[in-house]
Amino acid sequence: MTAATASAILAGDTGWAALHALGRDLRLEYRWLAPQRRDAPLLVFLHEGLGSVSMWKDWPRQVCEAAGCRGLVYSRHGYGQSTPLAAGEKRAVDFMHREAAEVLPALFAALGIDPAQDKPVLFGHSDGGSIALLYAALHPSAVAGVVVAAPHIFVEPRSLASIQLARQAYQDTDLRERLARHHADVDSAFRGWNDIWLDPAFAAWDIQASLSAITCPVLAMQGVDDEYGTLAQIHGIRLAAPHTQLLEIPGCRHSPHKDQPATVIQVIAGFIGALDPPGRPCGSP
Repeated sequence: MTAATASAILAGDTGWAALHALGRDLRLEYRWLAPQRRDAPLLVFLHEGLGSVSMWKDWPRQVCEAAGCRGLVYSRHGYGQSTPLAAGEKRAVDFMHREAAEVLPALFAALGIDPAQDKPVLFGHSDGGSIALLYAALHPSAVAGVVVAAPHIFVEPRSLASIQLARQAYQDTDLRERLARHHADVDSAFRGWNDIWLDPAFAAWDIQASLSAITCPVLAMQGVDDEYGTLAQIHGIRLAAPHTQLLEIPGCRHSPHKDQPATVIQVIAGFIGALDPPGRPCGSP
């Protein structure tokens, strides 16, 4: 892992974390949820490929209330109010690996989080789920548990077809205008996600071989009607990490927390409550 120096600028429960990762200085937008629960489990939210702090809306707070957690929501670089991609910059095929190996550890350091002691639980949606899995594989003793919703572990034709449709919608509909409400540089956010997924080199992207290193409890959920991937994605997680719990959600597409919010909140709260002791990996001291 690349060494990183970091500092945090606090403004109540929101602010910007200044850190050095990916060979550059970054400023990441973040928000604390219920920080007064100092002894409660820490739940970290990792957003989808077009997500941000504001796009989560109030849902993370509802999860933390139900689970009795404190929470951390942040926007990855290129999204929300965080540092955008530089002019002409394109994400690399291994961008999710580098988010897990460099950026997330640097963010934790910036905010004074010691994963070895705080043992966060990670909740990741879509690309954020992939990053959460990679982080847990790289740092197996520093994660209490992982919950992923509609994660990607390899590239499927269904994913590429839907991402191509999103590109067309960005050009021809009000999608760009709607996304601009949540991103300081909307083209950085959209192109940074869309261009790398549709790059021919990305077709071979596959993280299945890494998942066997995950030792913490895992819950993998996916909508039965997910337009960005088949159920082979979460089944592949359990194949690599047999202790994974699966949840297939009927009447649900790519965003379980939007399509079935009550169900997802309930299962996350139950998952965290079942950790032994709550907020720490099973068998940890």
